[in-house]
Amino acid sequence: MKPFLNEDFLLTNRTSQRLFHEYAAGMPVIDYHCHLPPQQMAEDKIFENITQAWLYGDHYKWRAMRTQGIEESYCTGDKSDWEKFQKWAATVPYTLRNPLYHWTHLELQRYFDIHELLSPASARRVYEACNEKISSPEYSVRNLLRKMNVALVCTTDDPLDSLEYHIQMREDGFEIPILPAFRPDNAMNVSNPETFINYVARLERVTDIAISSFDDFLYALQNRHDFFAGLGCTVSDHGLEEIYAEDFTGLEIDSIFNKIHGGRPLNDTEQRKFKSAMLLHFAEWDWEKGWIQQYHLGALRNNNTRMMQTLGPDTGWDSIGDFSQARALAKFLDKLDSNNRLAKTVLYNLNPADNELMATMIGNFNDGSVQGKIQWGSAWWFLDQKDGMIKQINTLSNMGLLSRFIGMLTDSRSFLSFPRHEYFRRILCNLFGEEIENGELPNDLEWVGKVIQDICYHNNRKYFEWKMTPETVSF
Repeated sequence: MKPFLNEDFLLTNRTSQRLFHEYAAGMPVIDYHCHLPPQQMAEDKIFENITQAWLYGDHYKWRAMRTQGIEESYCTGDKSDWEKFQKWAATVPYTLRNPLYHWTHLELQRYFDIHELLSPASARRVYEACNEKISSPEYSVRNLLRKMNVALVCTTDDPLDSLEYHIQMREDGFEIPILPAFRPDNAMNVSNPETFINYVARLERVTDIAISSFDDFLYALQNRHDFFAGLGCTVSDHGLEEIYAEDFTGLEIDSIFNKIHGGRPLNDTEQRKFKSAMLLHFAEWDWEKGWIQQYHLGALRNNNTRMMQTLGPDTGWDSIGDFSQARALAKFLDKLDSNNRLAKTVLYNLNPADNELMATMIGNFNDGSVQGKIQWGSAWWFLDQKDGMIKQINTLSNMGLLSRFIGMLTDSRSFLSFPRHEYFRRILCNLFGEEIENGELPNDLEWVGKVIQDICYHNNRKYFEWKMTPETVSF
């Protein structure tokens, strides 16, 4: 029987172990999509305790705690940080076979060298040992990134963001580039006139551009797109239930904009046409600048109305959605491709039923101009666990080229989440190692090791064309 979480964790044979330890483990980390707060990196925040770093903002843990019957005051409420940690420690033993069990103990080991299992009996010891370290300058957020061999981070930012903290980090000479990503979801949110009107008003203030028409709206948003580009941004990102690809005319979109900007609600058809127009404009701007566009598809968000009204979005009330993706996605990509305006594109799906759909969709638009031009992104959100990763890797292997895959990301709000890259790498190496030992792949560790290193680091570095030092990033 193997000890839990030993050096060969998830590596079931000698070949897998060699592939991980000799080829994958030491590769730098490029985290090309996350939700880390730029302000905390700019200020090089030092957390007061492990609860602040580990439990604040982590809706994965909150969902588990709620399922365990723990009341909200211990998740997002006013209980003390020690009380919140106690409740998490009481929950952890019940997370067996949930990825949270692995992640929790990986993070305790990798950041704090704590090998004791977290439970009510160990909670005080673990809390005090973590606090002693994390409250020291050696555990500031920048040092947490350094500790995990992070080479670059790409954040997620609304077009209205000033990017002041990205500018500050550049001016500080922080050696790990922290680059923005253009996430214009709010500019497409036309479900509520008041919300949209407020967003337009804020856009006017940020750009000093008066907006009274759809053309004005586009002009102001393109101004922000240009601003992001000037500060090193080369990536856009969209969090959508589905791709919108309705047919529309320019006159229709002008009329739809005037209607909602005038305070009148849109019907479903009008909303879909407006979103379709916006997605095409954003995609064309990305193509013109040589950016990479990312589409996160399939989340059914904010399902609990009562808790949404109480706590707001991104607090753990979302699920997998069962949207029909294929036809509209094909239509959207084809329209861009037909006009030779299809940028490099990364597609992420949240519904595992769409795995084969995505793996085959990318092949429709990989035209030989760029290696892996259209990517099916790593297993995302509810799927970024062992089973989800294996299914994504196997499906991509069967229907595409795994060797051109751009690998893992954290998609996280926590500075303690980077062992997820290690988790992915161990799973990847084990899949290759098992097939080598079974005679399904040649026993050529040098070549297989190179492919693994490409997936872990080289492919995404080449794909995004990022330089690894701030001096070489054009701001």
